[in-house]
Amino acid sequence: MYYQNNVAETIGLLNKVAQSGIDYFIYSSSAAIFGEPTNKALTETHPQQPINPYGKSKLMVESILRDLESAHGLKSVALRYFNAAGADPEGEVGEDHRPETHLIPLILQPALGLRDEITVFGDDYPTKDGTCVRDYIHIGDLAQAHLKALEWLQQGKDSGAYNLGHGNGYSVNEVIEVARRITRKSIPAFLGDRRDGDAAMLIASS
Repeated sequence: MYYQNNVAETIGLLNKVAQSGIDYFIYSSSAAIFGEPTNKALTETHPQQPINPYGKSKLMVESILRDLESAHGLKSVALRYFNAAGADPEGEVGEDHRPETHLIPLILQPALGLRDEITVFGDDYPTKDGTCVRDYIHIGDLAQAHLKALEWLQQGKDSGAYNLGHGNGYSVNEVIEVARRITRKSIPAFLGDRRDGDAAMLIASS
């Protein structure tokens, strides 16, 4: 599914882009391209060794974009999202996840009475409390980054790939505790097995 959606479908889109004379392309990439980090904070030049099909497929498209620029002159910026979080302050736009797979909305569902508990996938990672650590960036900042990337290309600057993170890491347990404190709900947590393809820690170097 990941290769079909992220590679095959993107190739079809990029063929149309190249044929249409479009000059610039902003690509939503992912921190998943890095795999298991060898450094605590990930710079853009950190080794890229993805450990799951999602990360592999995202990295493939970054390579395709570089080749497409060589062949057709299409300039691009790949924005490597870390964990997108937050919501539109006015509540006018948002995502409809069915089923929901993102940590923070899942944590809030028990507080809202929509599920009984949250599952924590593993507590034996080499992190401060044994649960996975992630870097969260607000979607408002992501939106601004897309505009900045387009302005960059319009100014004649080079194509590139950039990490979009906050520079701080928070564990799954820490996020659950913050949600409990803010909602004043118990939010029961159940310990499950590790999931294949989950890196222990992903934190951007800003």
